[in-house]
Amino acid sequence: MAYDEAVAGRIREALGKTPNVAEKKMFGGIAFMVRGNMCCGVIGERLMLRVGPKGYETALSRPHARAMDFTGRPMKGMVYVEPAGFASPRVLKAWIDEAMEFTLSLPAK
Repeated sequence: MAYDEAVAGRIREALGKTPNVAEKKMFGGIAFMVRGNMCCGVIGERLMLRVGPKGYETALSRPHARAMDFTGRPMKGMVYVEPAGFASPRVLKAWIDEAMEFTLSLPAK
């Protein structure tokens, strides 16, 4: 499955000059790793976010978000957001900030 390069570009822009960010092809898309931990990415045209166990239910309650079920089973702490759910740069940045907060709470790899 290919990923939408325009969405990846928007993520790059939202991440700005965040230190220790690397890109890695995963899940048939692209993931943005922070200090060695996956933070966010793109699969197809959907945004993929690692929000963690505490942020999971809140994230799922937001419009256009659903459980990441890449393996056929929901992956706790991971969500997909459809394009309508991150159409504006401000909302995309808010999603990425949420994922970044959780990712930065993890030990670096």
